[in-house]
Amino acid sequence: MTGKEIFHKMKEKVLGSSDPDSGKGKSKMKKHITHGFHLVKGRSGHAMEDYLVAQFKQVDNKELGLFAIFDGHSGHSVPDYLKSHLFDNILKEPNFWTEPAEAVKRAYSITDSTILDKSGELGRGGSTAVTAILINCYKLLVANIGDSRAVLCKNGVAKQLSVDHEPSIESEDIKNRGGFVSNFPGDVPRVDGQLAVSRAFGDKSLKIHLSSEPYVTVEMIEDDAEFLILASDGLWKVTFEK
Repeated sequence: MTGKEIFHKMKEKVLGSSDPDSGKGKSKMKKHITHGFHLVKGRSGHAMEDYLVAQFKQVDNKELGLFAIFDGHSGHSVPDYLKSHLFDNILKEPNFWTEPAEAVKRAYSITDSTILDKSGELGRGGSTAVTAILINCYKLLVANIGDSRAVLCKNGVAKQLSVDHEPSIESEDIKNRGGFVSNFPGDVPRVDGQLAVSRAFGDKSLKIHLSSEPYVTVEMIEDDAEFLILASDGLWKVTFEK
């Protein structure tokens, strides 16, 4: 599926033709760079556990576009915490401007440690994450843990900038930490038979067998870049497979 086909299918199945809750915004540096968002509750019986960030802001005389999807599980407290704190933690890193990828990795680790320390308050649930930071409209810094994805369209061709962290792919690492991967119950590989991703924030009861280290990549945005989509597995693995 090409990038444009992904975009049009997303608009058709998720956004609709005239959706009022589009979260529209745009860059002050380059007004043709815009953003929008939409949340759709799935068929599960519990409350919405997905949270997002979508904004442009000025930091140290630079414009940053901050975008993220946090797909929670076993409660909404962890993704809600990530929405409020993860980008702040990234930007607090002293070497963010000189070594942004390393700064993101450290901020992810610090944030996860804090979530685990606050498990009495936040609960024992967890969350995947995909974050994108657009620096001055030309440098894109993408990081993710879990199966929420970032896909960039360049000249009509889709390019995935994230990595799906699935138990079946990282089974050896999970076993080396003392865990196991099982398809029971159900038919999806799960860490210790419980979690369908191998990397996540939180999940204190499983953390010894999980990782919270993100995959990080930097992409320079040229004229051939058309759009970037951040979305949880509800879009990639459910909507697009129908």
